[in-house]
Amino acid sequence: MTDRTPTEEIPGLPARRAALRMMDAVLRRGETLDNAANGACQGVRAPADRALARALAGEAFRWLVDLDALIDAATRLPLAEDAKARAVLRLMLAGWLRLDTPPHAVIATGLELLSGGPRRLAHGVFSSLAKQGVTLPDTPTLPDAVIARWSVAWGGERAGPIAAGLAVPPPLDLSVKPDGMAPEGVSLAPGHVRLARGDAVEGLAGFADGAWWVQDLAAAIPARLLGVGEGRNVLDVCAAPGGKTMQLAAAGWAVTALDSSAKRLSRVEENLTRTGLAAQIVVGDALTWAPEALFDAILLDAPCTATGTCRRHPDVLHRIGPRHIAEMAELQAALLTRAAAWLKPGGRLVYAVCSLEPAEGEAQAAWAGAALGLTPDPIRADELPKGLLPTPEGWLRTDPGMLIDVGGLDGFFVARWVKG
Repeated sequence: MTDRTPTEEIPGLPARRAALRMMDAVLRRGETLDNAANGACQGVRAPADRALARALAGEAFRWLVDLDALIDAATRLPLAEDAKARAVLRLMLAGWLRLDTPPHAVIATGLELLSGGPRRLAHGVFSSLAKQGVTLPDTPTLPDAVIARWSVAWGGERAGPIAAGLAVPPPLDLSVKPDGMAPEGVSLAPGHVRLARGDAVEGLAGFADGAWWVQDLAAAIPARLLGVGEGRNVLDVCAAPGGKTMQLAAAGWAVTALDSSAKRLSRVEENLTRTGLAAQIVVGDALTWAPEALFDAILLDAPCTATGTCRRHPDVLHRIGPRHIAEMAELQAALLTRAAAWLKPGGRLVYAVCSLEPAEGEAQAAWAGAALGLTPDPIRADELPKGLLPTPEGWLRTDPGMLIDVGGLDGFFVARWVKG
């Protein structure tokens, strides 16, 4: 007989196992954390456990460099980067230092992840750090490769503020229909409301009525830059998950929403139904698809490395490197070339990426205008949320280090042209 609780009855253990699987999928197979979560949480029935698993993995990635520094300071011999004990210790420390889990509960759940492994080592390292009362810095430390890349890109002055913007998960931004009623919050632009995190989205006032949808403030800017539609035709290229499609429809455009993923477009249709908005849904690859007629406006929110979303997806900092950036830049150039050919003379084209890499933003805009027969249509300060300004070229560059005093925003690049 033993009085030890069976592992399947230890509260929180399924969440820790799922979080460990998520970290492995991201770091070993290069999956996004969101995609990894779907597979890792199979069999985790309790919604609270699923949420805990995602939070643990997310905080471990947000503070990965600093957690590793603590682990390395407490071990006589360095643990391999891919050692299971290191991964488990990352989760144990994230639970204690970021989610306020009591040390005894961290030990009870964490060591079970190392059955048959170096439990004594993990127990000793964690206990030593807990007794020392170690803390994390106020700002997460960025990976060396990211600091080096962004220092070249931005001259070194932006890496610090961007890191500061990653210190806490972002608030909840809503885009509100012109006639919609949203929960009370802070508005940083017309049709925008910002709320504190914590409440279930489906339970907020106006959700069931289709009055609004979730969309980061920066992500909402590109569609705003096309103005009101007045019934004119607009193509939303790479439309899923649909935030910009709904913005354009709410602004009076006749929207064609194009995306290569039927599954992702089904979510767009669900959101259109909920909000009472309309768009023509088209499943097709923009590299091979061709429209029957030209458009008055086109919004190309292109596939990208998504490094600008690092405050809500910190795993991106540990997955993306030069090869991924180059591959995305090549795809973006091809999509820009095709989109420009689908535009009526005098029509507007807005190009956007949620990337902090100049190769995907500024470098694309620098060649596209003259090469594709497009005339720059500079973005104006009065078109942007308060506190944001266009670049001297008339483009927009945002990053997570901006507007921190009001909750920050994602990193985006946006450029606009008119077809000559």
